[in-house]
Order: sequence, then C-alpha cells, then structure tokens
Amino acid sequence: MYSSSLLDLHLYNYPPPSNPNSTFTITRAHNLQNQEKPTTPSSIPKRRNLQDPSDMHYANGAMSRCRDVLPSEFELCSDLNTTMFVRRLIHAEKPDFIAFTGGVSALLCLLGDNIFGSSTADAAESLIRAFGPAMESKLPWAAVLGNHDQESTMTREELMSFISLMDYSVSQINPCDMNKGSVKSHIDGFGNYNLRVHGAFNSDLVNTSVLNLFFLDSGDRATVGGVRTYGWIKESQLGWLRTISKELQVSDQNLDPSVLSGKVVAPALTFFHIPIPEVRLLWFKEFVGQFYEGVACSSFNSGVLETLASIGDVKAVFIGHDHNNDFCGEISSIWFCYGGGSGYHGYGRAGWLRRARVITTELQKGNNMWMGVRKIRTWKRLDDDDLSKIDEQVLWEFA
Repeated sequence: MYSSSLLDLHLYNYPPPSNPNSTFTITRAHNLQNQEKPTTPSSIPKRRNLQDPSDMHYANGAMSRCRDVLPSEFELCSDLNTTMFVRRLIHAEKPDFIAFTGGVSALLCLLGDNIFGSSTADAAESLIRAFGPAMESKLPWAAVLGNHDQESTMTREELMSFISLMDYSVSQINPCDMNKGSVKSHIDGFGNYNLRVHGAFNSDLVNTSVLNLFFLDSGDRATVGGVRTYGWIKESQLGWLRTISKELQVSDQNLDPSVLSGKVVAPALTFFHIPIPEVRLLWFKEFVGQFYEGVACSSFNSGVLETLASIGDVKAVFIGHDHNNDFCGEISSIWFCYGGGSGYHGYGRAGWLRRARVITTELQKGNNMWMGVRKIRTWKRLDDDDLSKIDEQVLWEFA
C-alpha cells in the first residue's frame, strides 16, 4: 500500500528523438519493496503500449468451463484459455502497463469483473490466477472492481486490499488523506485512485505528469425507488476527481515557461467498469466497433459525464461490463471505449472471438529531448491464431 494517491510512474531513458512514431514506456519508479524492479531495455522499440483486457470472469481454472463458444471448442475450453490469451497479448504487444477494469489490455487494461464470484470457491486463489500473467511479466499493473468480484469469499474492501498488495500491483484501496496519513474514509467505494506518468528521463518533464490515469469504483448493485439496478459513481468520488484533476493542472501551470513550451495540460484517461447512461446514446451516433447488446447501466444518472467534461483533461474513458460491445464512440468530446469481453467463463457470442483493447501514447519531439504527449491511439486484438489487430483509431492528438 502506498503513502500517496499520486503514485509516480516514469518513462524509460530515451535517446534524443529521431522517429516521430517513437512512444514512451511506463515503469514503476519506486516502492517495489522486495520485488525486482522492471529493467530498462538495451534497445527501445518504436512503440510502447498499454493493454486493457476486459471482463475476465475468472473462476476455478481448468474446472471452470467456457460459456458461449462453438460446440467444437467447448470440450477443452476453460479459464485456462483466458490465461493463455492474456499471456499471448503481453508477449505480442509488450505493454508497459496493464489495467484490469473488471472484466482484463501498448496499455493493456482489464475493466472489472476480474473474477466471477458466484463460480469462485476461493476469491484470493482466483485473483492470483487471474492476475498471474501480469505478475509473471513483472510489469506494473492496476485494477478496478466490477459488479461480480465480491460475490465469493471477500468483500470489495478486502478484494482491493488484497489486490493492492499483489506483486507488481500499483492498485490502491482509495486515495490517502495526506493530513492523517491514512486511506480516505469519506469516499464511496473501493479502488478510487490516480497514477501519474512522468516525462522521459533526461527531459525537462522528468518530474512532471505527461499523462494521468484515473481509476474509479462504479459499484455493483443498488436500489432506486424500490427497483434493483446497477451501481454508479457517487458524488464523493466525483468530488475527489475534480479536486485531483485541478491539483494536477495547477501544478503544470506553475512550471517554468521554458519547460511548458510545446506542452498543454497533460491528457488523462479514466477507467471504470459499469458504463454511464449516456453511452446508450451512441447507438444513434457514429462509433468504431460493434454494438451488439444494450448498455447495462444504472437507472440513476449521477453526473459523471458533466464532471468529466468540466475538468477538461480526460480524453477517453475505458469501460467493461457489456461483453458483446467493443465499440468506441465520442460524447462531449470524450471517447468512451469498451474493451470487449476477454474471459472465456463470462458470457459472449459463439463464433465472436474474445478480444482485448490496447492503448498507445506517443510523445512529441523536441529539439533535443522528448516532450509531452502528442497522440493517443487504440485498437483491439482478437484471440485467433494471429492475434488479429482491428479497429485502429486516434482518440486524441495534440493540435
């Protein structure tokens, strides 16, 4: 568990920029305790990524059978297929950071429902298996909870506490109250935190955020007017988000003007599991990907979209929950992107390949050093023989 809600992630030490497609790499800078630190590669590839697998629904390994696969695939299909898919993704994309958002994704992100509680005999054992590929890779990774994770042997607080202590995890139970030196007690849910990605070593932005990552707990189930519905992000969480976003933007404004040259407010990406009601409107707009099922959201609108639009730095939101949706659509100048279902024990569509979303962020070139973020792109990988890459698109670009 970390002493600050602003865990610093740094970029690898790049040579002076020469390729406009070169991108940054994220690694943990400190607080690895007894774990081995990620090592700096001797040669830097052109592109470094984050991965976002979604809705793994992991249960009991080989004992948990696949759902919604072709009859020819069923006999030998289990949770182990999910494990193999995530391992293949990591090997192919070589991500710098993995985000699990309740469902598993170079940013690889898993968006909640990391385990399928009702099918899970031991939550801790299932978490170890679900996050095993990330820990084996020795990459920093983070997670938020979905609506099924707590249905086994651990509460949501216990789950996030356990996840925050796992090898190479940079997840946090909740933000810390810096005045009291403890986790904030007046914020709803568990798994609300932010991570700062600093500029490349040997650049003027080495101690400055060039990308911010916000993680929120969208809850599980709730009751509105006597009717059961899905959970939602509460005002206490949105208040914290407004505060931390403002603090990060003010810290940028206090930089020396020479450092700010060619730099705008650091863009931010947000991760949570259950979609907000406005995502339903994308059915009537242009989107990239497949919209195969209705948006399962809360009947209560808590004003998440208004908050995200008002703070100004969030460029894209990554969600899970609806396994048969993998589209990206833009609302109020913010992209909302599904990961698509990654897990074989969760529901899907027979014949529709499991998939995961990848996010990549490229840096601007300065005269002699890397600057801030220039472009954010995304695509999906399918679990076929070739890990086919589909639906590549630009989410944000520095004007």
